Amino acid sequence: MASTLTSRPPVRFQTHPSRYRHWKLGIEGDVATLTMGVDPQGGEREGYELKLNSYDLGVDIELADAILRLRFEHPEVRCVVITGALDRVFCAGANIVMLRSSTHGFKVNFCKYTNETRLGIEDASANSGMRFLAALNGTASGGGYELALACDEILLVDDRNSAVSFPEVPLLGVLPGTGGLTRIADKRKIRRDRCDVFSTIAEGIKGKRAVEWNLVDAIAPLSRWSEAVKERARRLADTQAKKSGPGIALEAIEPEETPTAHGRRFAYRYVEFAIDSEARTAELTITAPSNCPKDEKDARAEASGWWVLRAFRELDDAICRLRLNHSEIGLVLLRCKGPSSTLRATDALLAAPTDWFVREVANYVRRTLKRVDLSAKGLYAIADGHTTFVGTFLELLLSCDRSYAKVGDAEGATFGVTAVNAGTFPMSNGISRLATRFLGTPDSVTAVLGASGDFDAETADGLGLATFAPDGIDWDDELRLAIEERSAFSPDALTGMEANLRFAGPETMETKIFGRLSAWQNWIFQRPNAVGERGALTSYGTPNKAEFDFNRT
Repeated sequence: MASTLTSRPPVRFQTHPSRYRHWKLGIEGDVATLTMGVDPQGGEREGYELKLNSYDLGVDIELADAILRLRFEHPEVRCVVITGALDRVFCAGANIVMLRSSTHGFKVNFCKYTNETRLGIEDASANSGMRFLAALNGTASGGGYELALACDEILLVDDRNSAVSFPEVPLLGVLPGTGGLTRIADKRKIRRDRCDVFSTIAEGIKGKRAVEWNLVDAIAPLSRWSEAVKERARRLADTQAKKSGPGIALEAIEPEETPTAHGRRFAYRYVEFAIDSEARTAELTITAPSNCPKDEKDARAEASGWWVLRAFRELDDAICRLRLNHSEIGLVLLRCKGPSSTLRATDALLAAPTDWFVREVANYVRRTLKRVDLSAKGLYAIADGHTTFVGTFLELLLSCDRSYAKVGDAEGATFGVTAVNAGTFPMSNGISRLATRFLGTPDSVTAVLGASGDFDAETADGLGLATFAPDGIDWDDELRLAIEERSAFSPDALTGMEANLRFAGPETMETKIFGRLSAWQNWIFQRPNAVGERGALTSYGTPNKAEFDFNRT
């Protein structure tokens, strides 16, 4: 199937409420309202119309930005109402023509980003003192209902027409792509037989039955809709403690982009990455400054310029750009630099925050580290001259698939642990990266956490923090061969291998969502029954009837 994405412009992930085309953010006291009114002509690229509040990546980028700004810029908000601007329609889900005309890789990364955004809503509810109410003023289909499922409560208008539905199986030959099946079974704990029925009824379920089956929490007639929304929002807001202090405005973080011999270089203030399209690799470096705040008051004074918030916002943007704009890049070589004293002073604040702003920064670092964990790129940590893998930066090393440490170098890497390595930034599996790394040898976790002060590459190797630790004689050749070998493997096989190996240990709703995403989307989105010449996704909205191969694998 031909794709229209080959010539699409690069995706930009930075925006601002003044530039939103699809969402309106309003705040009244401690209740915020996010109203979804998608501009039909405001698609992220040409070739489709965003009808019935259907969405594409651009719509979700604005939603993610809005949630982030609420967390930092509006600490007074204790409840967020998410509703729709159209009559009798909340959201029709992901735009079908957009999906149909996208490459397979784009579909998967689109679903991954929307998953992360919905998990971000749940994270804000769990860690930022704000509850979310999905006020479904009309029908919520597919991804629209999945957005509602990420909220704490769902209120559906009872107008004899509006329903919630997952029409993907009966209409498109695919599955809900942003955790819907997992959430109705694991989060809302709906009976399996009812889940089965619900997921095969294209028109969905409405009214009293939707409440009875726990698909929504309540219904309200159109005659008192506004009053019902306000009542439930007030009750949710009152369950959350108030936070003191003004909000922190988020500054822009667009990188400076320059061409290189084999690709492009992107430079932010603390992060830079350079892509080599010929070698299919990228080099990404994050650098801590020499000076930093030593207490929460000074950190708050620096606001969004506080280096750790700024640096991890830049890292987050870089990871998203690598995912969506540089699919040819299979391996990222990660280096961390800067004084260990900066990492230690910063981590002392992040590990035990008492100020809401510092706590929110720690939350953001945790979410960004998860984004690194979940990226379909091979990741090698390169610990050579003048690199620093201490505390939060050690977490980045532990996020990588391998770590190479150069021993015997007078100007070699610096390693060290801080309080954050004991579990401040858990992975999607709910445990620390050290615990995940040493799942079979928990005594190794104790040994690493017991290492005092800074230590060198040889000590790091002895503690199990290095995959390989060549000396200066073998370093260049061994690293070159490792990079060339990795770049020569099938990217499909590597993506599957990496996803299987990164999350040892407990399974959570989050790991289920991403594990199933990999299996469902990487398989079903390539099957002829969905995307073949007469597949359901291809045929939807056309005069053609879908044709299925009815043999089960």
